[in-house]
Amino acid sequence: MKFRKNALACASVLALGAGVAQADPVTVGLITTLSGGGAGLGVDVRDAFELALQMNGTDAIHLVVEDDGQRPENAVQIADRMIQSEGAQILTGIIWSNLAMAVVPAVTAQDVIYVSPNAGPSALAGAGCTPNYFNAAYQNDTMHEAAGQYANTLGYQNAFIMAPNYPAGVDALTGFKRYFQGTLAGEVYTQLGQTDFAAEIAQIRASGADSIFIFEPGGMGISFMRQYAQSGVDLPIISAAFTFSQDVLPAVGDAALGVINTAEWSPDMDNEANVAFVAAFQEAYGRLPSVYAAQSFDTANLILSALAAADISDLDAFRTAMRAADFDSVRGSFRFGNNQHPIQNYYAREVVSVDGVLTNRIVGTAFEDHQDVYAADCAME
Repeated sequence: MKFRKNALACASVLALGAGVAQADPVTVGLITTLSGGGAGLGVDVRDAFELALQMNGTDAIHLVVEDDGQRPENAVQIADRMIQSEGAQILTGIIWSNLAMAVVPAVTAQDVIYVSPNAGPSALAGAGCTPNYFNAAYQNDTMHEAAGQYANTLGYQNAFIMAPNYPAGVDALTGFKRYFQGTLAGEVYTQLGQTDFAAEIAQIRASGADSIFIFEPGGMGISFMRQYAQSGVDLPIISAAFTFSQDVLPAVGDAALGVINTAEWSPDMDNEANVAFVAAFQEAYGRLPSVYAAQSFDTANLILSALAAADISDLDAFRTAMRAADFDSVRGSFRFGNNQHPIQNYYAREVVSVDGVLTNRIVGTAFEDHQDVYAADCAME
């Protein structure tokens, strides 16, 4: 991996001013999906985390990366090995909520810090919150809550909703329904990893819906959109960023044009940190970053900001430094709620073509300073 000097120079605004408190590098274990249908998501998480370390010019972190193959049992074994054999004091990287639920409770019980760059299951945001768990991305429901809210703005009144049957899928449909004011023409849970959506598209066709809300991340979304484009059904789609993230748009193609999706970040956000990040990511990897990359980049810089302020051997001080979130987020404003999940804005984005490249552009704001509903059940203050 080669980082061009001009990209790093334009990104120098992100370098940490303070020296890192640790005398020796802290081992961070990054467990993510680097093979199979979800590999594109994990590649972006890995690449953006490594980019943040390069841009900061720091040796504060010794990074260990492993592929979970999107299998919970793999993730559990890797986490145990990283803690016991590698001496990892911080873990991160997991994409999928079922893997997070298999790994995070056992990890945090050992006084190892886990920082999520993506998965945000509701079980870890409410009564199950813990001081050793930080989510630097979102709580699962929230992007979908934003989609439900923005569907009202678009005037949709009878939506067909669909997601995979796993924790994030349940959270997705729960979140959409929490804010959508219309009726449901249908509600379907698909299989995780499903690639044939003929039956679901037939249900959509017969449902009488005026719109579709889908959450089908990674290869699932690619398969659905290709089949949907060929089906002749032309109902408008609203979604969250996962199904129309930068990593999948080239594979979906023009069928994605015009789709509205919600996220807390977009590549066209005009703040200094984001402009530098997008430019550096393109220079380093020859592609635009996805929302997964943006979240991972922030995760790395969050960890570095805490390491600059406190020694991880003093967990109370380190957790306090993490909660301070004293870094320049690519999202602009970033702060933690009491459950150590972000309170942040959520935007409506439209898939557009810019110089022949499919990407997303902000077209509206769904929520400002939005906090997940589960924070009220978290005993931390």
